[in-house]
Amino acid sequence: MEKLRFSFITYGCKLNYSEYSTIKRNLLNLGYQYVSWDTFANIYIINTCTITENAEKDFFLLIRKIKKTNKNAYIILLGCFPQKLYKTETENIYKTENNTENTENILKNVNLILGTKDKFSLPYYLKLKNKTALALNAKAKTNSTNSNSTYYNSNSTYYNYNSTYYNYNYNSTYYNYNYNSTYYYNSSVSLNETRTRSFLKIQDGCDYKCSYCPIPNLRGKSRSENIYNIIKTIKKLALLNIKEIVLTGINIGNFVNFGFNKKKYDLFYLLNKIEQKINYKIRIRISSIEPNLLNNRIINLISKSKIFVPHFHLPLQSGSNYILNKMKRRYNVKIYIKKVNKILNIIPEACVGTDIIVGFPGEKESNFLETYNLLKSLELAYIQVFPYSERENTDAYFMKETIPKILRYKRSKIIRLLSKQKNKNYCLKNLFNHYRVLFEKTNKNGYIFGFTDTYIRSKIKWKPNLINKFKEVKLIKIDNYNNMECQIL
Repeated sequence: MEKLRFSFITYGCKLNYSEYSTIKRNLLNLGYQYVSWDTFANIYIINTCTITENAEKDFFLLIRKIKKTNKNAYIILLGCFPQKLYKTETENIYKTENNTENTENILKNVNLILGTKDKFSLPYYLKLKNKTALALNAKAKTNSTNSNSTYYNSNSTYYNYNSTYYNYNYNSTYYNYNYNSTYYYNSSVSLNETRTRSFLKIQDGCDYKCSYCPIPNLRGKSRSENIYNIIKTIKKLALLNIKEIVLTGINIGNFVNFGFNKKKYDLFYLLNKIEQKINYKIRIRISSIEPNLLNNRIINLISKSKIFVPHFHLPLQSGSNYILNKMKRRYNVKIYIKKVNKILNIIPEACVGTDIIVGFPGEKESNFLETYNLLKSLELAYIQVFPYSERENTDAYFMKETIPKILRYKRSKIIRLLSKQKNKNYCLKNLFNHYRVLFEKTNKNGYIFGFTDTYIRSKIKWKPNLINKFKEVKLIKIDNYNNMECQIL
């Protein structure tokens, strides 16, 4: 029998990528054949992100495109957007800021929708379908009409009567929004033959209630991977010749395991244990961490580490205490400045980057200038900027003093230009310095690229023998895109 072909795309954060990679491997192990998006497939899977309005628009457009080119396509939505559709036991569907009727019309083209836990059971849900019928017709007809069974089929629709789940039916769509699923933990790690790095999920969910962020409602309370499993996975990845691992999660600073007598083992304990147990020639990055959760013990550990690299991503979000308070962030400008200075005093060559949201409700010109001037004064290597996006079921969604979108984009452009200059300054500061680079696998315009431990993108003339190799280099030149040309020492 011919293998069923599936295409798979993911949107959003590094955590989403690690989960996407895990689900993809599971399907491959079950005999499904992966194909690219520009190739005919029986099944199209979209791992969604809903942190911004633009993220949703992107996969809505993709759904239309799929149906236009393959009318029998079996389309699956996974993750945060499906979880967002759940609201309460009695009200199963959100009214989004997008045109609701248009959203419903788009979702009529979707055959299966699974939330943040249930997406890991995708192979099980696909198995419920008759594979032969699925290959011929994406609607997957069955003969079962037993109303006493868990699944009832009517015109290719699955209705789940299991009381654990809350479902909403748009014709041929099966929804599963298991609200309790946000209290489970699913291990994930990315493993891709085209990449030199792997994203290892160590934590999920968030206990913070930032006024602009829907994530706590979508991914639930903070929960963490077992320390033993993390170390075991790192060792396995090293044996598979992965040279860089990124520890990722929703709020990794809240990582915790509980031992006997409810003793807490925090992120510092985990990092210190990894430092002691891992003897392979690899490097490990820590993804975004809240400024108030990055303590001096972690900074000192990284400063002396043989494995952890001096790259810190500390989200600021705003340089105005007034806006930070409205955002319900757990630090102020003074704390943030102190944290950045502490890092650079201990590790002068460290890379420190940040996130900024512009156009938050009530952000006056003076508040924006506070942010701009603070960013300008700090020794940052890069700035990731996002125009504020209204998200349902957040406190900020109901705030007044909304900033016009055209002004949000204008402020975003200003910060992007500043980021480009900050990144150039950071590169120039490191000109002629010696660093270790891990070269990647792509030949781009005759160059092979890689990153230093301090996250400087570096390049050298294409040499295939450099792929996935660490090399000591000297940074000798900067190009127009802030890539640094290097020479091997």
